[in-house]
Parts: sequence; structure tokens; C-alpha cells
Amino acid sequence: MKTITLTFLLTLSTSLLFAHSLWIETAAKGKIGQSQSVKLYFGEFAQDERDELSKWRSDLPSLTLWLIAPDGQKTQLETKQGGNVVESAFTPQKDGVYTLLVSHKLKDLSGGTGLLEFSASTNVSVGTTVAPEANLNTNEIKALPVGATKVNSPLKIKVWVKGENKAGGTVLVFSPNKWAQELTTDGDGSVTFTPLWPGKYVVEATNFNNVPGSVGAINYKTFWQGATYSFEVNK
Repeated sequence: MKTITLTFLLTLSTSLLFAHSLWIETAAKGKIGQSQSVKLYFGEFAQDERDELSKWRSDLPSLTLWLIAPDGQKTQLETKQGGNVVESAFTPQKDGVYTLLVSHKLKDLSGGTGLLEFSASTNVSVGTTVAPEANLNTNEIKALPVGATKVNSPLKIKVWVKGENKAGGTVLVFSPNKWAQELTTDGDGSVTFTPLWPGKYVVEATNFNNVPGSVGAINYKTFWQGATYSFEVNK
């Protein structure tokens, strides 16, 4: 009976990790002069579920995708919608680390009172192994890996909200084989986990504020933010 109860509780706690998120998929490495495909999905990465655009929240499919070049130049990329994906592409013109990011506040309030913001980012390395610079990611909330991303090697994920370390925040880690883990950031806004499998991972940081405010003509009572970062773990 104890074993059954424990199994049920573990299953329940794990199921709570699977919430809809927005994330970016693209190759981790690119080449100068070669078009780089970029795809954005909304669904549950850990369950390999990608919702049709008709099921995306509110006006989320009309998101704006930005590219930040290694020199800091910011360019809005054209996007097209189709099926269950918002697609785009860019062609690197120089070596360095490129940052792809989106941050979208929904036009419709959740429950009529809460504002929701979905953010996502990732990096593409061209002719270099230099780590991405966190200050080139201009999203209000962001979660980025610190150091090499290798199998069986502890990896630190750091979270910022408005440029400040986010202590006591929630970070969800999703692996390529449907494994998930929920962690809480320490005093410097970071968590550490050990990737056990190679492949694409997605981490999601969340922030919740119950202080009323407004965005344009929208007045809200609560504000939730979710930000994903997708990356490759190598053998």
C-alpha cells in the first residue's frame, strides 16, 4: 500500500510539471551564408505535444520574433503560420553567437483579471564555441545555462527578472526523453541539474506578481510570466 501511494504521489507531482509553454527549435550551430530554419511551438515539450495554431492562447500566433547579431544589432524576422508552427529563417553573415527571442503579452486576460506573458529564446553559434552573453537577451525574464552543456556534467541555469537575480523562483527542466524536474533558484538566482541524456532540452522559468497594473488599455490584477530556453546537450 505504501508503495502504491508513493507511486501515485510521484506520478501526480510529475504531471503537474507539464504545462503549456512556448519554445524555439533551431539547429544549435549555423554557417555563414547558409539559411537557418527557426520554428516556434506551443504545447508540452516533455510530452512531445505541439498544439495546432487554433489551440494557441489568445493572439499568441501573432508573436514577434527578434534576431540579435553578435555585434548587438537587433532585427525583426518575418514569420509565417502553418499547422502547428510559426516558422522563420535567417542567414548568418559573420561568426559569433546569435540570439533568437520572443516575448508576447496576450491581448486577452486569463480569467478576466490576469495578464499572461510567454517568452522564449535560444542561441545559435556560428564558427565559435564562445558562450552567449546574457545581456544580449533583452527579455524581461530569462533563464540561461552557464558553462558547457554535456551529458553527466552538472549544469547551472541562471534566472533573471528585469536584470536582477531571481531567488526563490521556479525552474522546470524538460529532457528529450519526457523526463522533467522542478527546481527552486537559490540566492543568486540559479539551479543546478545533471543532464543524463544527449539531445534537446528546454528549461522554463516562471515569475508571478499579484500587484495590479496596466499594459496599454489592458488593466490586470495579476501578472504571470513564463520564459523558456532551448539548447542542445552533447555527449
